[in-house]
Amino acid sequence: MSITSLEELFVHDLSDVYNAEKQLTKALPKMARAATNPNLIEAFKLHLEETQGQIERLDQVVESIEGLRLKRMKCHAMEGLVEEAKELIDSVEKGEVLDAGLIGGAQKVEHYEIAAYGTLTALAKKLGYTEAAKLLHETLEEEKSTDEKLTQIAGE
Repeated sequence: MSITSLEELFVHDLSDVYNAEKQLTKALPKMARAATNPNLIEAFKLHLEETQGQIERLDQVVESIEGLRLKRMKCHAMEGLVEEAKELIDSVEKGEVLDAGLIGGAQKVEHYEIAAYGTLTALAKKLGYTEAAKLLHETLEEEKSTDEKLTQIAGE
């Protein structure tokens, strides 16, 4: 695939993060079931609801830009992060060590999403997609907040 413009890069990155969020909606329930810390379990459940809202917000981003269509693609970065979490769940006994690993894995996901939404927000602004930039920034702030919550849980 050859990307030759900021618009094409924006569509590519938006399509990528859309798939990433879809993958995450399948992974978060598994992570919640594997966790033992009640605050971590609750954080995963809340983030699942938030992620579903973020997918709806991505749909709004697409609707806000005339003629924009997402590409069908797989986010390989999220696929790898989800696979790492699955391997951790399969190989570490339930308890404090697994919870710590799940927090680390979830923070890797959040940092990936923070980078993705930061880039998308900047691209949307540069392209003059004002409504899209506002929506994407909203999600960026949610991702930062989730990362902070995970850090707090790790310190308990």
